[in-house]
Amino acid sequence: MKDVYVVYWSSTGNTQAMAEAVGAGAESAGATAHVVEVASADASALKDVPAFALGASAMGAEELDPEMDDFVTQVEAFASGKTIALFGSYDWGDGEWIRTWTSRMEEAGAKVIGGEDCIANLTPDDEALDKCKAIGAELANL
Repeated sequence: MKDVYVVYWSSTGNTQAMAEAVGAGAESAGATAHVVEVASADASALKDVPAFALGASAMGAEELDPEMDDFVTQVEAFASGKTIALFGSYDWGDGEWIRTWTSRMEEAGAKVIGGEDCIANLTPDDEALDKCKAIGAELANL
């Protein structure tokens, strides 16, 4: 059985709900999902897997929380050739943080799925959760 890793940071629980939906989508496709809050995650565990998901809510002026940003910096060192699903929630703005994050991962050599298509303003609705489940299933089928 394939393992799908989902590492997230959530300030209010909205991005956590999305992370759990990504995990549910992976499991519905036959994988074992490992949904882990970033404070408990080890970036080196992702080095040997071809694909994984990262989620974070926007902070400040549409940027990643420092703890998630530190984790993403570690991932950049080995992102080349990986498929990375990005997702998250925001309260204001227009999703600039996810576009910046997508560009950052692509510049590191990753193929990004999800991204701006998998964001939610505040609490994710059924459509957003369905998109998260779909990227989880996509990761499971790679």
